[in-house]
Amino acid sequence: MFKYNGIKINYKDFGNKKGTPIVYLHGWGQNIEMMEPIAKPFADTHHLIILDLPGFGASEEPDYAWTLDDFVEMLHTLLEELKIDNPNLIGHSFGGKISLLYASKYKVDKLILLSSPYKVKMKKPSLKVRILKKAKKIPGLGNIAEKMKKHLGSTDYKNASPIMRDILVKHVNTDLTETASKIKCPTFIIWGSNDNDVPVSDAYELEKIIPNCGLSVYEGCTHYAYLERLAQTNAIIKSFIK
Repeated sequence: MFKYNGIKINYKDFGNKKGTPIVYLHGWGQNIEMMEPIAKPFADTHHLIILDLPGFGASEEPDYAWTLDDFVEMLHTLLEELKIDNPNLIGHSFGGKISLLYASKYKVDKLILLSSPYKVKMKKPSLKVRILKKAKKIPGLGNIAEKMKKHLGSTDYKNASPIMRDILVKHVNTDLTETASKIKCPTFIIWGSNDNDVPVSDAYELEKIIPNCGLSVYEGCTHYAYLERLAQTNAIIKSFIK
């Protein structure tokens, strides 16, 4: 267990301590177990670190709404404590977004992004959302509007605590398009063609934005493409991270 800014963060440190380090970051609402299938096969050859990101799994919630930079600094502090320099990073979804930002700020050997959002979605608000925004401006309806918001939001939003909802909103509204162009390490992207959470069109765009980047699209797979074709994913990791 690692303590950062007063909160306890659960992580697993295993594998070959003399091997190249690989750090795994899971997606929103997930935990260490979601990354183990793409970590355990490399235990004989690599030094492996998997985190329960703050607010998930066995890790405590932050006591205020963290930004993506807060998650990055937490990770950097942990890796410094473990004396891990120049790690390989593998991140799924939310964890991928954190990994992307980390790689733009600190030294990273190789970066693998699994269905990772990086830009703000621009879509026209629904009628219900437009009504909600108007209701919040009417005196006396603020509390009612906030209750309505819980019913109108995404499943992730509905299931989150107040602080984690604020973190989710910050995450969704943080655009890393320009940041991605500053990544210098070799990068590989894995995406599902049927991803309904982050469209595959984003993958093709991201491949062009990151200077030294490759892409593999798994036909017929979803936001969890990396698990749906586990053998293929592990083969890519083995080939890409030597």
